[in-house]
This record gives sequence, structure tokens and C-alpha cells, in this order.
Amino acid sequence: MIELFGEYWPAILVALVIGLVVGFLIFRPRQRVRLTDSAPLRPHMARSRDSKRQAHDIASEAAAAASDVSGEIIGAPVHKHLSNGPSADDFQRIKGVGPRLADMLRARGFTRFEQLAHLTPQEIDMIDEQLGPFRGRLRRDRIVEQASYLARGDVDGFEQQFGKL
Repeated sequence: MIELFGEYWPAILVALVIGLVVGFLIFRPRQRVRLTDSAPLRPHMARSRDSKRQAHDIASEAAAAASDVSGEIIGAPVHKHLSNGPSADDFQRIKGVGPRLADMLRARGFTRFEQLAHLTPQEIDMIDEQLGPFRGRLRRDRIVEQASYLARGDVDGFEQQFGKL
């Protein structure tokens, strides 16, 4: 054993120094800073105080991307807490759409009149098959046409075609 130590003492010494440096970096005392309410906040400090703490490393970004894709595949609501863009339109303003049909449309990802207004005939057929007891309602009640008027904000044109709102 002593012969082994005598032969490899430079490597053992280097490993010991590296271990001490790493141990110091890991277990060193860290400075804790607390700001008073009267202390001015710099822009980078205000962001960290106001928003939730989020990691921005490669692993966190990969995990977020994976949850986006998997949520899309399995139809799970992902990032419901984010409010990007305008709020959802009230589909019950459309003639022939009640609370249950509005909920069914929202469950299929529709939140705005513009989305309904830009449906192709093939998309209407596909969605119509999924509506169960409301099958045929999209074409019969001309929901896409009504949504196009409401998406444009053309209330007068809507009321001339479909009656009072």
C-alpha cells in the first residue's frame, strides 16, 4: 500500500486539491440580501420579485416543449394559466347555440368567432360528426355565417340576416 502511495502521490495530491476546491464551492457560505421596502428596485430585480420563479436552462425548456406536444396529442389542457391574446367570445350570441353546444365547441379548441368563421366545408363535416345530439346544427343554423358577421363586428348585417341579437 505504501508503495502504491509512493508511486501515485502526485495524482492523489491533485485529486485531493480538486476535491477541496469543489467542496468549498458547494458548501461555501452564500451572501443573503434582503431589500427593504424603501430600497429602489432595478429592472432585473422587479422581474424576479413580481413573477414566479422559473428555470431557464435547457432541461426546463425541453420539459416545457414535451408537455406542449404531449398535451396536444392527448388533448389535455396545457398552460391554462397563461392568458395570451384576447379573451374568449360568447358563442351563445349565435342563434342556435346554447350553453351545451358552446361548451362542446370550446372543448374542441374554439374560443373566437374568427375560428368558426374560417372553417372549411371539410372541417365542418369533421366537427359535425363529433357533436352528437347537435349533429347538423352547424349547417342548419348557419353558425359559420353568423360567426363571420360577429367576427367582423357587423352587428347591423347580422341583425338583417338573422334577427336581433
